[in-house]
Order: sequence, then C-alpha cells, then structure tokens
Amino acid sequence: MFLFQLPEDVLFLVLSYLDPRSLCRLSQACKRSYMFISRDAVWRKIAKDIMNTGLTRQGIDLMLDYCQSVFSSDRVRASHNWIHGVCRKEVLLKWKINLLPWIQLDCDVLYLSQAANISAYHLRADGGKLQNSRVALFSGHQEDVCRFTLTDTHLISAGGDGKIIVHDRGSDYSVEYYGHNQEVNCIDCKGGVIVSGSRDKTAKIWALTPDRFGQCLHTIPTYDRVWSVAISPSLCNFVTGTACCENFAPLRIWDTERYHLVSCLGTEFRRGAGVLDIVYESPFQLLTCGYDTFIRYWDLRVCSRKCVMEWEEPHDSALYCIKTDKNHMIASGSSYYGVVRLWDKRKTRCLQMFQLAPTTSSPVYSLCFNTTHLYAALASVLYSLDFRTAASQSWK
Repeated sequence: MFLFQLPEDVLFLVLSYLDPRSLCRLSQACKRSYMFISRDAVWRKIAKDIMNTGLTRQGIDLMLDYCQSVFSSDRVRASHNWIHGVCRKEVLLKWKINLLPWIQLDCDVLYLSQAANISAYHLRADGGKLQNSRVALFSGHQEDVCRFTLTDTHLISAGGDGKIIVHDRGSDYSVEYYGHNQEVNCIDCKGGVIVSGSRDKTAKIWALTPDRFGQCLHTIPTYDRVWSVAISPSLCNFVTGTACCENFAPLRIWDTERYHLVSCLGTEFRRGAGVLDIVYESPFQLLTCGYDTFIRYWDLRVCSRKCVMEWEEPHDSALYCIKTDKNHMIASGSSYYGVVRLWDKRKTRCLQMFQLAPTTSSPVYSLCFNTTHLYAALASVLYSLDFRTAASQSWK
C-alpha cells in the first residue's frame, strides 16, 4: 500500500485520526499494515482518551504501579468491553453468614476482610481467579474489621472494637493503637501519617514514623459520627465524611500539620446525607458518595461550596463505595441487589449496570478493579467480572 511508504512520523499522525474499528480493518489489508498497526505507539494515543486503560490523559501508565505490563492494543480491546458491558461473571468466594467485607487490590494480591480477620489471596495469572489457599492472614481484632488500608510495608486495619492495628506485611509483627471509645469506621494512611474516624465523633491523627510510632498526634472533635476519611496525595490536608445528623457540614477539610479546619465542601446537604466513601484523584480533585444517592466530583481549585459535577443513582439507592481509574471511569456500589454501575465522567448518565445479586438485597460494600477485572464484595459472596472476553462484532 502506498500509505505505508510514508515516513513513520507522518504515518503515526495519519493513523492517530482513526478509531479502533478502522485501525483493525486497516491492519487486515496487508502484512505490512498489520505489522505497523500492531505497534504499541499506534494504540497508545487511543488508550489515553478512553476509559480504564491504565493510561491517563497526561500519558502516565498507572499499571506500572500495579506491577502489570499490558500492550495498549489489549487495553483498548478490554476498554471496549467495559464500555459495552461485555464480561463474564464469576463467584470467587462464598461464606455462610452476612458480613460487611472490605477489599483492596495490590498488584496480583487481593485482600479481603471477613469478620475479625483479613485474608490475602494471590490472583491466578490465567484468569483473575483466587488461588486455592491464602498467602497471609492478619488478625488481632475482637470484633469485625470495618475498614483497612495498605501501604508498601504495612496493612492498617480499623475495627468495631475501637482498635487500630498496624500489621507488618512482611512478618507477623503488629502494633495496636488505642484511642477511640467506639468502633473505628474508617482509616487512611499516606506519608507516615494515619487518619482514623470513629462513631465516637472524633478523627485522630497518628504517627507511623519510627521515631513516633504509635503516637496519637492530635484528636479532632467532629461533633458527628465519622463514616469516611481520605488523605490528600499532597499530604497537606485530609477530608472527613460524617453522618450529617448534626448541624455541621458532612464534608470538611482539615490541615494535617496544624489540625485546624480549612474549609467545608458543599452547602446543601439534607439531614442524614452521610458520606460513606471519599476518593482523591489528585491533590485538588476528589470524589464522594453516600446516603443521598449522588456521586459528587469536587475541584478545590474552582470552588469548595459547590461540586463541579454530580451523578445520581437512577434507582434512588445509597452508594456505599466508589473507585476511579483516575481518568474517565468511575465504578460505584449500590445498597440493593448487588448493583455495580460504571460511569463515564464525560457523560451525565450511567454507562453500564451489573446486577450481581438479583435475588438477594445485599449492598456492594466494597469494590476494586484493574484494566481487565472488577471485584465486588457483597454480604456473603465475592464476585469477579472478567472483561477480557473477545471484542464484540462492532470491532470487525
């Protein structure tokens, strides 16, 4: 083809204007076109502009943080399946009693809290399933684990017994923190600082550095039950999400070093609109969700009094958890029938809906995903959605 006799830089520019389907068709024209279009650089620009490929608009490859290296063309194919809801649902684990599980994904290891314990399972390379035996067990709580968070070296858990336990991920060593009078509902850790929130209407800042290990640096009275916390990637401040049952804003930003109130987010929350999950995308951008059925997108550079974007759960269900690909996609877990929804931040309506438990009214208590799989924890079952299935006919 005369097209592929052009200089490579010109050819890359020409191909950048084609959509994935056109690229696939052109690759079938001849061997030379197939070899050139198979290059990763051809697909990389497309991958930056579509959802959940692990590439941001700035070209940062987030999958390197998850110890994965995937060709851009494979990412685009998987993204096409996410957009069109093409996946295979599987049950990974079941348990007999209803719990409030929490999950975290770190590289190829899935962490799952069940009652007072946290188990770690390796994911099989051939399909995202769990290996038969767990690789680690973290225990120490007398009551159920409410939340936990991961760092490079530690797993920090918060429990209904009012304790915070810092586990060393490489050994059996652990340290217990005492300070809350009631259950610790939420926990976050970044940069050697731990922030915890409790039903006792306080948020506490703890040190994780060797010189002040286990020391409570400050106690902040929130005057309302704390359901969620998140530390900014800049480490300068953190956000608390409360139950919104008192005359205080449910979303408040606090200074990490001076411990004073920086600002409140939003002004029109109805009573009981508690904030159940908070996710930072950057030092200035964060997502929140909760009992009032809305996902809200906040940009602190624009205004703290009003969110810049919001999406409402169509069936008026509370939203228990959210995750983002830090680019275009949001995944949310609803309070009824195990409903997981996918949202494109560039659109106003829900992109896809998956009803994982149509016969039981279980919330999705926690979810996480990578470029190929989504994992969702319900009251008595852990589900996996595999998006690596063959692309639909519209690709051809």
